[in-house]
Amino acid sequence: MNWEQLLSLKRYGDKNKRLRKEQNETRLGFEVDYDRIIFSQAFRSLQDKTQVIPLSKTDFVHTRLTHSLEVSVVGRSLGRLAGQKILEKHPHLNTIHGYQMNDFGAIVAAASLAHDIGNPPFGHSGEKAIGEYFSLGNGKRFKDRLTAGEYEDLIRFEGNANGFKILTQTRPGIEGGIRLSYATLGAFIKYPKESLPHRPTRNIGDKKFGIFQTEKEIFEEVAGELGLLQVRKGEQVAFARHPLAFLVEAADDICYTIIDFEDGINLGLIDEEYALEYLIKLVKNSINTAKYNALTNTADRLSYLRALAINTLITEAVEIFLKNEEAILKGEFHESLFDKSSYEAQIKDIIKISVEKIYQSEEVINKEIAGYKMLSHLLDTYTSAFLPASPEEEDSNFNGLVRKSVARLNPGEGSVYNTLLEICSYTASLTDGFTVASFEKYKGLRL
Repeated sequence: MNWEQLLSLKRYGDKNKRLRKEQNETRLGFEVDYDRIIFSQAFRSLQDKTQVIPLSKTDFVHTRLTHSLEVSVVGRSLGRLAGQKILEKHPHLNTIHGYQMNDFGAIVAAASLAHDIGNPPFGHSGEKAIGEYFSLGNGKRFKDRLTAGEYEDLIRFEGNANGFKILTQTRPGIEGGIRLSYATLGAFIKYPKESLPHRPTRNIGDKKFGIFQTEKEIFEEVAGELGLLQVRKGEQVAFARHPLAFLVEAADDICYTIIDFEDGINLGLIDEEYALEYLIKLVKNSINTAKYNALTNTADRLSYLRALAINTLITEAVEIFLKNEEAILKGEFHESLFDKSSYEAQIKDIIKISVEKIYQSEEVINKEIAGYKMLSHLLDTYTSAFLPASPEEEDSNFNGLVRKSVARLNPGEGSVYNTLLEICSYTASLTDGFTVASFEKYKGLRL
């Protein structure tokens, strides 16, 4: 892979090549990507989607929206720092093509901003609820009407693939979704493969999948334009990651490791002294002890340690990326950047505590149980309304009312798979609060 191709400014539908040296410096194409994501309906809905605690009543717990904004800030720093060194190593990118350090930051920031845009309500349990509806629940009735790849898309419903669908899906009057640059789309795709074969390997890019069957064509176009290395051909294709996807992943890793931990402390789920001890281990080489000891309250101490920890991890992530740049460009680097971290033990300790004290806390588990049942009921309601068991089945008045109540969900006359995927994508687009309201409405509990 080469950086000139990887930094492509092309957008869906372009007939002519967009050259970096011809860009308007006051509003660069990569910065337009960020703006388009910010103003999209899908991004705005993240303000009422779970990051840590579903339907939290407190005012300081992160939502998917605040998390995504923070990841984009960290991503911008990662991109700029890496971009500066890449341009020094490959000066022709600047002297001949006109690329700047900030271009790398803008691409990583935009992809980071969108990284959770396809996630369902109620966090990762929402993904499992949708997938298990088709593998274990009433959705199993559709298995014989789907290909193996189509069924795999549904039973392993993936927020990353749904995000790519949202960003690129053509709808009536809207060609190519929100039409991001292909460089940003490439950096967004952490798992550049289809759902089959489901065979996780030591390659981090195989951990999940990033493409539904419906987006295979646009995915292959993006990969071809960027010059991504094809690692599997045939019926199911897969490509090597875009190098900047490693920085997007690192930005997310930094934020959920440090900031979810901070939320746990603020919620009282993690003991303050115990937690601060773990953060101090992470920043022991950069902490100003006198300054830290002068801070008198938890919020200030947390804020200071958080800033140091994020800066420490940003610096190291860029160092690891640059050290392995050649292997990454050859498609031979198969780990996350922090798998190579000298702070790996400290990071694992923090994540272990977060899992035990936050993600598996009674409050989270109870709300995820409720969310699981709600999403299953909504899927039952929508599939019954849009996909009757047989053409002979008499349509009910209730099903007609349901269809009228979800005007945004209009699968048209598509295949069974397309209709089911549209139902899943629509359900995934709902906020936590709207999911509760819809469930109560269809159960007759709310007027």
